[in-house]
Amino acid sequence: MDGFLDKAKGHADGMLDKTDLDERAADTWEQHGDRVTEGVDQHADRIDTGLDNASDAVSERTGGRFDEHLDRGGEHVREGLDGLDGKDDDFAGA
Repeated sequence: MDGFLDKAKGHADGMLDKTDLDERAADTWEQHGDRVTEGVDQHADRIDTGLDNASDAVSERTGGRFDEHLDRGGEHVREGLDGLDGKDDDFAGA
């Protein structure tokens, strides 16, 4: 007998099928990837400021305990966004 949790797990497993997610992500990137890379190219300075502000806010609330992690995470985000178009030209530190 399938209970509520069994049905929910089955539904979640279907939604999180990695193959299906990969295919949907590839389709979405094919349709909208240009807009994303153009947005990063045009607004890298604003993205950079937003990442710094978010990091500062978290650092303030946590008393600086996670500053190293926040710095590393911000750099990973910058590098990932910068490399979307195959060029490393959007962020100065990336």
